[in-house]
Amino acid sequence: MVCDQTCKEEASTNPPKQVQSTVTQEPRRTPAVEPTAPVKSANAVKPSSAVEPSEPGYAVVSPLGLPTVPFIAPSAPLESLEGKTIAVVGGSFMAAITHPEIKRLILAHAPSAKVLLLDEIGAAGVYPAPGITRRAKEQFQEQLRNKGVDAVISGNCGCGLCTPKEVGSCLAAEYLGIPSVAIAAPGFVEQARYTARNNGVAYLRVAEYPGAFATHSREELLRHTREELWPQILKALTSSAQPVEPTNKGAQQGIRDDVFYGTLQEVNDYFAQMQWSDGLPIIPPTFERVEAFLRYTDLKWDDTVAVLPVAHRNTTAWHVAVNGVMAGCKPEFMPILVALTEALGAPEFRRTIASTHGWTPYCWINGPVARQLGIESGQGAISAAANASIGRFLNLALMNLCGYYVTQNRMGSFGYPMPWCLAEDEQACKAVGWKPYHVRQGYGANEQTVTLTSALLWGNNMAPSTKEPHHLMELIAWDITERGQFALGSGRQFTHRTILLTQPVAAILATKYRTPEQLERTLIRTARRPLHERILANYYANPGSSPEERHNLQRWSGHLRRSEEASPTPPPAWIPSTDDTIETIATMKEGMTAFIITGDESRNKLQTMPGGGFKTVQIQLPRQWDQLMEEAGYAPLQTFKIP
Repeated sequence: MVCDQTCKEEASTNPPKQVQSTVTQEPRRTPAVEPTAPVKSANAVKPSSAVEPSEPGYAVVSPLGLPTVPFIAPSAPLESLEGKTIAVVGGSFMAAITHPEIKRLILAHAPSAKVLLLDEIGAAGVYPAPGITRRAKEQFQEQLRNKGVDAVISGNCGCGLCTPKEVGSCLAAEYLGIPSVAIAAPGFVEQARYTARNNGVAYLRVAEYPGAFATHSREELLRHTREELWPQILKALTSSAQPVEPTNKGAQQGIRDDVFYGTLQEVNDYFAQMQWSDGLPIIPPTFERVEAFLRYTDLKWDDTVAVLPVAHRNTTAWHVAVNGVMAGCKPEFMPILVALTEALGAPEFRRTIASTHGWTPYCWINGPVARQLGIESGQGAISAAANASIGRFLNLALMNLCGYYVTQNRMGSFGYPMPWCLAEDEQACKAVGWKPYHVRQGYGANEQTVTLTSALLWGNNMAPSTKEPHHLMELIAWDITERGQFALGSGRQFTHRTILLTQPVAAILATKYRTPEQLERTLIRTARRPLHERILANYYANPGSSPEERHNLQRWSGHLRRSEEASPTPPPAWIPSTDDTIETIATMKEGMTAFIITGDESRNKLQTMPGGGFKTVQIQLPRQWDQLMEEAGYAPLQTFKIP
């Protein structure tokens, strides 16, 4: 039987508390909330203390998108393991040591059982979002049926990316009614269960490993598997899933209904308690403030903008506006916020956000609307008020629209800076002779776009002093080799990067490299990392695999030489060597680098930021944009176009 949709987001021992709608309905009509004489909605939650007459009060609405995935019926437990076929799958975080030991323990406990390991049955990978079919999941489920699998054990969940991947095999099994258990390190137990809840499994059985897998020796891994994991796995597979009690029973208000009434401080306290804010003060999202944002879009209030992973929440124009109000954006920023919301659902952007490495979303804006709205492209751009408010919207959207929560499924080990927003300096592009980024992506020069991506770092820029474009290119190549995805030890050495260039630096480069694409091709040939650096770091700083436990250094060197296609090249300019050639590996691939001219036009600065993929979305201005902007006191859009 399918659980009541109202419990979708609440099946957790430590959930973000939610008061949200499960239906979209015609708007309620609450009288306008005046700062000095507020009117309370019948649906609004009231604070415990009375509002002082001298303090204005606010009736506010919820910022949460609507859940779209219903719960499935819980899987039944096994009576025993005797005679059962059990798949022990997954390949993350020392699974090569823990999984064979789990197989041995199963067979010692139940000699008539049959155990299949990963190479005998495969895995499902990250469970796909609703409406998305993923072949790996289907193939794994087919294998489960064909081989008569009675239970699945998957692991090991020890990072923000591997946890959804390993939980995916459990979800694939649960959708077939097959009981499963995920193995997770302590900091990833809640992420595993939250991933399951977002995909319709109300309660996921989890066996908790005592510590960080990759820091334990082989002997410690085996001992903890025997003494800690095995008893939990056995109990989990032979016990019923724990019942889950929704905490918002009966919450059926429409998305435009008030959910709370109080002073400014009480609204902020309530939103923080509900995990609807990032802890910083918000602007209370009153009905009237949200309505003001909706004037700047042709979308109806209940039109769906996107269904956003990871919580698969249906996000309407109303929800976008609510979070825009909270972030302190101006109402006329609404078209940008809608485009950003569309981009948040794109696979090119979102695949890394849960990682412990701490990707931070950010965006840049192209087109005359950025200049019309005063989105800064000069010195200190990301700190300008307009830019900062758009970055704050991204921060709130990650929580309320996408369902990312720090320590729950946004797992950055050292946290995150606040998301930020830039604009490209298109006047500088024209002066230098390079086309702006959006034009290079096929848009017209006077069309408006926003590009969403993510970064693993901010700052630590370079101030080159050479006026020779070739040497400047070499400096950039060196900078690129020093800044990779997941750092030097793990992950692909080639990754998406954004390179921010001030106009003086871009002007020097443009004397030799007529286009950013020509510069990128030259950098691909130049920005190569010595193989010996990669071998050393990957061998001793390879999270989750620890090759030193299974291979000697010489054997691992041969593996990397082949897998990363090392080849003899002249030594990079920054490597002192008497050899004519040394073995190097690529750190770049074509089409994975964005060059953006922005920032202080009087400084020689460049900044390299590795991170996730790019998603560019056209900003759709409403039909009455010119009239609305004239009423708001802006100059016409036409005056901001660059001939």
